[in-house]
Amino acid sequence: MRIKKLSAGDFIEARCTRCHEVLNHTIVAMVGEQVVRVECNTCRGIHNYHGAKKTKEPSSSTSTRKAPAEPRKSRKDPGAVDREEWEALRPAMNVDKAVPYVMSVKYPVRTLVSHPVFGLGVVKLVIPPNKMEVLFQDGKKLLRCA
Repeated sequence: MRIKKLSAGDFIEARCTRCHEVLNHTIVAMVGEQVVRVECNTCRGIHNYHGAKKTKEPSSSTSTRKAPAEPRKSRKDPGAVDREEWEALRPAMNVDKAVPYVMSVKYPVRTLVSHPVFGLGVVKLVIPPNKMEVLFQDGKKLLRCA
């Protein structure tokens, strides 16, 4: 049996970039003995040659196998951390000393603020130029300030 060398104009199976399947193609261009460009005989699209995908063989060597991974540790719910912090701060809160929240006022850290929607909150962080992070019973909120 003779094996014919491929040349321009011959038919070859290739993966078509337009049809997304392995179909018959006509060789359009070659560099040396390498097929470079092909034309799909189905959709007539011309594109670079893409041979059939090669499947990887599993290695039989035991030395290249990875050790079994440790089971993942479940992370704490981020809301749970905020709720725990709120419960820790709650006994020290004096509702009478809560300052009503107004957008045009700048509040220092650890100030007790009374918000009309979220209720009581503690200023945790001031973010220049005009934002602050406040811890409420429902969680942290980013509010505007002066």
